[in-house]
Amino acid sequence: MKTLLITLLLVSCSTSSARHLPLDTVNYVDLSKYLGKWYEIARYEQKFQKDCTAVTANYSLKENGEIEVINSCRKFTPTGELKTAKARAWITDDETNAKLKVQFFLRSIRLPLFAGDYWILELDDDYQYAIIGDPSRKYLWFLSRTEKIDSDLYEYLIKRAEEMSFDTSKLIKTIH
Repeated sequence: MKTLLITLLLVSCSTSSARHLPLDTVNYVDLSKYLGKWYEIARYEQKFQKDCTAVTANYSLKENGEIEVINSCRKFTPTGELKTAKARAWITDDETNAKLKVQFFLRSIRLPLFAGDYWILELDDDYQYAIIGDPSRKYLWFLSRTEKIDSDLYEYLIKRAEEMSFDTSKLIKTIH
């Protein structure tokens, strides 16, 4: 009985720690190349993105050095009602520029809401696609400069996310 309890405890601990293994970001992000419009290719479903299709994110540099974020989506279908959310982002790792915090606001009174981790985990040399996630592995996005990517690139992104211990079975593809 003791052996069974110890085994269960060890399995539980190893499973829990596997979800929170260290997560590496890309070595460096040139913000001037990263800014601009990105299309969401796939994501983990989140409450704040429920029923969203045709999702885009637009990043621009503000005078104070922060990044303005404007996320847009269409509800239910690519021609559905347009929804937008504004946020501010700031770099938390000056050495790489790959770790940011993003903070959204309650629209009606500009009240700051949560600030979440936004880590750039994979980035094409030409800044054409990216994998974004967080160290808890509760958030995951595949982004591209184009609305669609070919199946080989999508499979590569899946493989890379799995190598980073993300559960890719939770990904949903974004309809554009």
